[in-house]
Amino acid sequence: MAQGAQSGELLLIATPIGNLADLTRRAADALAGLDLLLCEDTRITARLIGHLGLRVPLRAYHDHNADRQRPAVLAALAAGQRVGLVSDAGTPLVSDPGFKLVRACLDAGVAVTALPGPSAPTTALLLSGLPPDRFYFGGFLPPRAGPRQRALAAVAALDATLIFFESARRLAADAGAVLGPRPAAVARELTKRFEEVRRADLATLAAHYATAGPPKGEIVVVVGGADAAAGVASAEEVDAKLTLKLADASLRDAVRQVTAESGWTRADVYARALALRDGDG
Repeated sequence: MAQGAQSGELLLIATPIGNLADLTRRAADALAGLDLLLCEDTRITARLIGHLGLRVPLRAYHDHNADRQRPAVLAALAAGQRVGLVSDAGTPLVSDPGFKLVRACLDAGVAVTALPGPSAPTTALLLSGLPPDRFYFGGFLPPRAGPRQRALAAVAALDATLIFFESARRLAADAGAVLGPRPAAVARELTKRFEEVRRADLATLAAHYATAGPPKGEIVVVVGGADAAAGVASAEEVDAKLTLKLADASLRDAVRQVTAESGWTRADVYARALALRDGDG
């Protein structure tokens, strides 16, 4: 950097994962003041910029061109430009490119600022009904069965809620085989019109998606940690408990008792109780 030159700033800007109203005012103001915006897919980011009525120069920055683009981006920052980095949706760097750029900026003495906002992993964690105090985010698991199962085995002993991006049917089956009977949740289309969170044990989720087919839209799978595994009843065990208790207790009391004993959520136990009572179980 030349003597007296003013360094620019790299802004890591979280963008909506579905609902455009989730963009923060600070993020919108920052986008309006950029000299350059780096994004995975310019077509996707152009829709957000157009929605805001802004004119911001866009440049593709993704896994396939990052090494080529990084020197030019660093040169722009050295010249004093304000450069933003976004992913297609959510918080940049979380299972998205950008980490090497941040490291290069820090090594060069360029200021880096993060503008927090929407994030699919934390949103799914909050909706899962599983303990949020300790969690492990595993990103995308390997596509092949062997490496994927080894990756799951490597985190099986963690006393923390596990979060993954993955195909729901494939992960639920693999996770059940490797992790055993644990509570889990599959969250899809978060913050969008058809948002859905399905909560059950891994075996029940695997059976559901084997029959119904994989869910549409982007999904996050959340699985209970090692400390949750031992105390969670299987679907068959829950049905057996409900059948026994419904014989001499009200639906409400049976659901309350089985919820306390099974490790399932009340809503899921209630749904199973209704199915058994109405002959749909």
